[in-house]
Amino acid sequence: MESIKNKACVKVPKPRPEIEMMTPYSAPLEGRRNLLRLDFNENTIGPSPKVMAALKTIVAEHISIYPEYNGLQKAVAANINSSTIINPLEINQIGLFNGVDAAIHSICHSFGDRGDQLLTTVPTFGYYKPCAKMQGMEVLEIPYETTTFEFPFNTIKKLLIKNKPKILIICNPNNPTGTNLKANKILELATTSPETLVVIDELYEAFLGDSILPIVNFSRMPNLIVLRSLSKTSGLAGLRIGFAIGHKDVINLIKRVSGPYDINSFAVTAAFAALEDQKYIDNYVQKVLQARNWIQKKLLDNNIKHHMNSGNYFLLWPKRKASEVESSLRKEGILIRNMQDKPLIEGSLRVSIGTTKQMQIFWEGLKTTKSI
Repeated sequence: MESIKNKACVKVPKPRPEIEMMTPYSAPLEGRRNLLRLDFNENTIGPSPKVMAALKTIVAEHISIYPEYNGLQKAVAANINSSTIINPLEINQIGLFNGVDAAIHSICHSFGDRGDQLLTTVPTFGYYKPCAKMQGMEVLEIPYETTTFEFPFNTIKKLLIKNKPKILIICNPNNPTGTNLKANKILELATTSPETLVVIDELYEAFLGDSILPIVNFSRMPNLIVLRSLSKTSGLAGLRIGFAIGHKDVINLIKRVSGPYDINSFAVTAAFAALEDQKYIDNYVQKVLQARNWIQKKLLDNNIKHHMNSGNYFLLWPKRKASEVESSLRKEGILIRNMQDKPLIEGSLRVSIGTTKQMQIFWEGLKTTKSI
């Protein structure tokens, strides 16, 4: 009896109040292998053959020593600079992170403090909020506008002038609505409040083709940061590698709160190979855009409520309950994402876009489960 009593009295050490009040961010990522993955906006066909070949060259000795990053920032800069860039990037303007998730966390960690404000939109990527909350920041979420989820530009601009928030994060194009903000409008917002760190999450930019990078001059606009990743187009989501791009002094500050070996050797090797195979990335993007046109025509022809804009995903409002459709499709081997509890889009499903063949399988699944 005594041991039971003592066990009941055991208390864990008390965390910071911010952590105690938080709900952990978690995504249902288990049990997804060998299914048609249309739920997390990943590359649906796998990485370039050059990536797989490069990974096979890793020897035992390279696994037993700490990873080396020499040349990777140069490779990232060269890849981005190969596009039409007015102000070519230097290697000290690029930070390497264990996925963009880690970059977002580091940004909030290095710039956010108790009582500071993070300004963002809603609905959007769910990890911005917990990263800010960890630091004790106040999170102000501005809803997208109208039935087509237009970016709330005027409201955001007024709040930048009035509140001068510490951080503004914009997912562009936005996940899950596909809303996009023109590059010149982003520059306007960044100019409005130089005290605000403006973070542009460009993970899905390749499916839009309107990046801020070709026109921004970070030396004149040090309060702007752009996030990129090799998850969505290059197929490296499982290896976790992302980049923060901005003024060299800002990148240096963000890197101070990340670990010295956060990115593993496999991810480094894969990143080099992926960056050298831009043709593979371009071909995959084209396949997705073709598939997007195919599935959109099916939805329009059958008068099915949906919202499709930029990005490799769209929103669908099925005739049955979203949770029922999600469950039924899973039984057919197809994964999609229920947008339950998401503001403005309750009752919808988010569907990732893969190849045309994969969209045909999805379409047949909808018909089989009587969801349309």
